[in-house]
Amino acid sequence: MDNLTLLLIERMGILLTLGFILTRIPLFRQLLDRELHLGTSIAFSMMFGLFGIAGTYAGVVVHKDGYIPGFWIFSLAGEEIVANSTLVGVVIGGLLGGPMVGLGAGIIAGLHLYQLGGFAAVPMGLSVPLTGLLAGYVARFFSQERVISPSKALFIGMFAPVIQMSLLLIMSGPPELVRTMVNVIGIPMVLTNSISIAIFTTMIRVALQEEERSAALEAERAFTIAQRILPQLKMGLTPQTAQAAALVLQREAKAIAVAVTDRECVLAHVGAGADHHLPGETVQSDLEQRVLASGSIDKGVGREMLGCKRKQCQLQAAILVPIKEGGSVVGLIKLYFRRPQQIGKVQEALAKGLGNLISNQLTLSLAEQMKGLMKDAELRMLQAQIHPHFLFNTLNSIVTLIRIDPQLARHMTIQLSVFMRFNLKLTSSTLVTVGQELEHLHAYLEIIRIRFSEQFAVHTSVDPGVEDALMPPGTLQPLIENCIHHGLRDMGAGGEISLRVKRQGHAIVFTIEDNGRGFPEELLPLLGKIPMERKDGNGIGVHNVNQRLISLQGPDAQLHFANRPEGGSSITFAIPIKKEVSA
Repeated sequence: MDNLTLLLIERMGILLTLGFILTRIPLFRQLLDRELHLGTSIAFSMMFGLFGIAGTYAGVVVHKDGYIPGFWIFSLAGEEIVANSTLVGVVIGGLLGGPMVGLGAGIIAGLHLYQLGGFAAVPMGLSVPLTGLLAGYVARFFSQERVISPSKALFIGMFAPVIQMSLLLIMSGPPELVRTMVNVIGIPMVLTNSISIAIFTTMIRVALQEEERSAALEAERAFTIAQRILPQLKMGLTPQTAQAAALVLQREAKAIAVAVTDRECVLAHVGAGADHHLPGETVQSDLEQRVLASGSIDKGVGREMLGCKRKQCQLQAAILVPIKEGGSVVGLIKLYFRRPQQIGKVQEALAKGLGNLISNQLTLSLAEQMKGLMKDAELRMLQAQIHPHFLFNTLNSIVTLIRIDPQLARHMTIQLSVFMRFNLKLTSSTLVTVGQELEHLHAYLEIIRIRFSEQFAVHTSVDPGVEDALMPPGTLQPLIENCIHHGLRDMGAGGEISLRVKRQGHAIVFTIEDNGRGFPEELLPLLGKIPMERKDGNGIGVHNVNQRLISLQGPDAQLHFANRPEGGSSITFAIPIKKEVSA
């Protein structure tokens, strides 16, 4: 038995070498990814069935007087049996492909084992598909694992020959011969089959780790290249940015030459062929036009396909990668190679990953730019809504004063021109300093006091050192205007408005209060969130101010409305302290 075990282990080495070759086959990798359907199940059944047949041929013919070490087994005599490794391929097929693959591989290998003959032909032939089917069902308990662990495979592999020996004892005769043969081949088969299955699963796991590591390296490489050339491409496709990107690509992608084009012409070409592949040449080859139209990566072989007319050109193959921005192809990256054989799966995967990364990042960059432009346009629109609101009110006041006091109307008109000139300056900036905003407010109050000089007074308290902080322009004037026209509207005299500007930590808190009638309680939850145009509401100006504060300073800067216990209203908001003015 010891000699038989050693011989089976030697044969196992041949079988595992075949298994190692099997792990290099792409079709086998598909099985590991569980991409199974009827066609692939049949293909996998045949593959593992043939592997099982190879395990049979790697077996040893045993008879009652000893064993025959010959390799090829064509038929068995009446008292002979084969100590085999047939179950290795079948069990692996079941563990990886499920019950159908295990059963299919078992039928193929079992029929071959049955036709060899011998006194155990029926139980041996029947045990193989049964074992494959059971292995497939057992694998479902470990479906969360991509490949079953070697320790579990070793344990399962021990039971496969035990099932075979059990059927042999039940179905074969004579009993004395069967018992003798089971004693001789039972332990060697259990050892060699279980160890082979465990080693085979180990090889599969190693192959997967190699593939995943290679994919991770290529993904990291593509990400690194994209990261280095994106700053240039984000500036737009120009000869300067294309040249910088091409230099990085040639160095990192290991291509003999690299060209970058827009939809019309070559912007840059670095590397081999730069003496006749010149910037400015039109993009006219059929391959280039096809990639520009389809937006898919393609490769070309030969000078004619690449659009080169020079016979001595070194560039004989290329991968064309489309540059997409917002779903539209805006240019091409051409990676050149000396020979078609240099374009392998690694180069194609790198080009595909590079194209996806660049296109996604450029699309995101375009979306950010569009978002910024839309936000800026929205802010300008909100500012434009506030300015006419104040202008119309002031003009109505001037019209009234012309009849009553022309000199005062003239003075108010001059003040209005000063205010509007300053106002135009402010609306050209997204953010202004607190000091500028207070000047803007004081110009407004100078105008408004002419009308309401005896009706109310405005008190301002500003902490020192806050004048350089930044805030949205035109924020305070609409809020003070709201106090005057709504809060103090019904007060003939004695109205008071206070503005306090205080620094609290890393923020500046603004508080505007009046002693007027306050806000209607039912409107408090809605103020600043929706525009209100009703007569007793608080106007569109407060809503616009709140939206600009949120857009430019974040949700923490929104307006907070309340009624004071002693009467009147209160509006507070806070802005973070920033020092740079955005023009």
